[in-house]
Amino acid sequence: MATKPPTGDPVQDAPQVEAAPHAAAGLPAVAHSLRIATRQMGVRRTARTLLKVNQKDGFDCPGCAWPEGDERHTAEFCENGAKAVAEEATLRRVTPGFFAAHPVADLAERSGYWLGQQGRITHPVYLPEGADRYEAVTWERAFAIIAEELTALGSPDEALFYTSGRTSNEAAFLLQLFAREFGTNNLPDCSNMCHESSGSALTETIGVGKGSVSLEDLHQADLIIVAGQNPGTNHPRMLSALEKAKQSGAKIISVNPLPEPGMERFKNPQTPHGLLKGTPLNDLFLQIRIGGDQALFRLLNKLILATEGAVDTAFVADHTHGYAEFAEAAEAADWDGTLRATGLTRAEIEQALALVLASERTIVCWAMGLTQHKHSVPTIREVVNFLLLRGNIGRPGAGVCPVRGHSNVQGDRTMGIFERPAPAFLDALDQEFGITSPRHHGMDVVRSIQALRDGEAKVFFAMGGNFVAATPDTAVTEAAMRRARLTVHVSTKLNRSHAVTGTRALILPTLGRTDKDVQAGGRQFVTVEDSMGMVHASRGNLTPASPHLLSEPAIVARLARAVLGARSRTDWEGFERDYAAIRDRISHVVPGFEDFNTRIARPGGFTLPHAPRDERRFPTATGRANFTAAPVEYPELPDGRLLLQTLRSHDQYNTTIYGLDDRYRGIKGGRRIVMVNPEDAAALGLTDGAYTDLVGEWKDGVERRAEGFRIVHYSTARGCAAAYYPETNVLVPLDSTADTSNTPASKSVVIRFEEPRSTSGSD
Repeated sequence: MATKPPTGDPVQDAPQVEAAPHAAAGLPAVAHSLRIATRQMGVRRTARTLLKVNQKDGFDCPGCAWPEGDERHTAEFCENGAKAVAEEATLRRVTPGFFAAHPVADLAERSGYWLGQQGRITHPVYLPEGADRYEAVTWERAFAIIAEELTALGSPDEALFYTSGRTSNEAAFLLQLFAREFGTNNLPDCSNMCHESSGSALTETIGVGKGSVSLEDLHQADLIIVAGQNPGTNHPRMLSALEKAKQSGAKIISVNPLPEPGMERFKNPQTPHGLLKGTPLNDLFLQIRIGGDQALFRLLNKLILATEGAVDTAFVADHTHGYAEFAEAAEAADWDGTLRATGLTRAEIEQALALVLASERTIVCWAMGLTQHKHSVPTIREVVNFLLLRGNIGRPGAGVCPVRGHSNVQGDRTMGIFERPAPAFLDALDQEFGITSPRHHGMDVVRSIQALRDGEAKVFFAMGGNFVAATPDTAVTEAAMRRARLTVHVSTKLNRSHAVTGTRALILPTLGRTDKDVQAGGRQFVTVEDSMGMVHASRGNLTPASPHLLSEPAIVARLARAVLGARSRTDWEGFERDYAAIRDRISHVVPGFEDFNTRIARPGGFTLPHAPRDERRFPTATGRANFTAAPVEYPELPDGRLLLQTLRSHDQYNTTIYGLDDRYRGIKGGRRIVMVNPEDAAALGLTDGAYTDLVGEWKDGVERRAEGFRIVHYSTARGCAAAYYPETNVLVPLDSTADTSNTPASKSVVIRFEEPRSTSGSD
């Protein structure tokens, strides 16, 4: 039976800790999924909804971007996917009466968990200048307010249009079209905070900023390296693909500062064997120090070069550039420096090398553990070097596999959500719509916060997401947002960003993935692109949470009409009426989407072209795949300090907090914990169960403090610590970013421990 939302914020100041398990999924995952789902949706709605998740005639999970195979299970979802669906399809409602009872100051004191548990927002609401709470507003008035602020700007570049990875292809295409008709490339998105480093490195080295493998490639691989990624929590359905690969004979190396139970053993709930026993996945676990991955791959490359017959010389000669310079740099790698950077033993690296040399088809998968460091881009370039050496790009069972987090973050970028668009894309857009897009680059996430802070940006519009909680340097970001003239959030549910407002603020409630979308042209569907370049349709099946909701495409279309008026020749009304009209125009602008409407009608959708994968053609500046030779970097730690990585608990997805437990790490009833290696804890005098403040250290000398964290002795790599975000985002300096990509360096934060000012636990 569905339950009511909590009235008070749960106390989180005494989390309980028990031994972490050594397996993931299984019956506990099934039970937890159903418990969460029925609390939010009730029994009948749970069955009706979950059986449509990731089905060819259903809706795409609003969680991660992991692909589906052609053959689908009846239950084609994971535990965290079920939680994501339950949060969206909940029967709980946030009405105008809720806002009347809760001033913004009250909302600002609540935890992200409490805000998210209140339910779906039913009406557009407005916070007037000087008011203390939101009030209901008509859609017409809401769009007029936005138009008033946008048209009063001194320059279109004083507006920021942020996009979350949940946004559909259709809505994303319309938003970037509107922004460019308006006159700006200020299109920051969540990719700026996660896989921007991947896109930067891959575009330079292989010519396409996306992964080069399919699900079938994973099943055919001889060796899969999973580096800086925790599939058991962040992409649980990936475990099924790894299990299938293992059953076909693949070996798996996991490279991670933390042991993850999903990589130790996967108890597949779809099979009797999985439920009873499970499948061990890791053949080798390399417990690397934070930020040591570039050094590891550099040494492996040196050792490959030194092994007779190990290099695919024909591939290198026919398809690559820069080999000699790379080889010279690799030769300079040394064992002592690598062992210091990685914390690994010589025997562990030699064991990894043996697995590499025995493999004819190798895939490297990675996520935020590689992308959120100062040296992330050269690290990923070194991964590409590693694969190029043995010809492991452009053949079955081999390639690069950056595993995207949010369900359409890759599709949004494909649709043009990018502050630095390619000239060819803008040329095609201008020709199709008869506009003149700006050619100067816009602002990414970090630069957008800086612009708000410095008064250079005045209007912030977010298509989904929870910008304030997702971004670094919390105090700086929140102060910057409060300097805006207007903040606008297109949302399904409440989050922290709604309580950190500009002078005026709007919340525009929208349809979710689970909702039926009926427009003047009939019932609609939207499309998404998964992490492996598959594009498919998504059709909700539930009656919307309120008759006052608009779809994301409808919101953008009406906004464009209100702002651009008669000076726009674009048929915004037609786009709202029938999304097929949007797809027709996409097919004329975005390569790979030709005949979009016909191809998307096929069950399962279609695969986008990928030149390196499909034909071993590399559309880089040299016309070849590029070896690179960057200096090896890794974080250096002062005495008495540890290197902190921020991460998710198992009961969260990005900034959405489903619960206060982390079952896979043995944490219950709280989130303000810091995991520290027992040997480091002994050296620093950190007692298990004691409380501490985490104080970040950065070259600007500013004190950044996260208060009241329970110390948990845990099997982290030496010199490393781990704690959950968004609670620890306060420690990540805004200016601490990856070279080239400008991604916040949230995985390598130097911290010290101090006596707590408070033990109160709330986020």
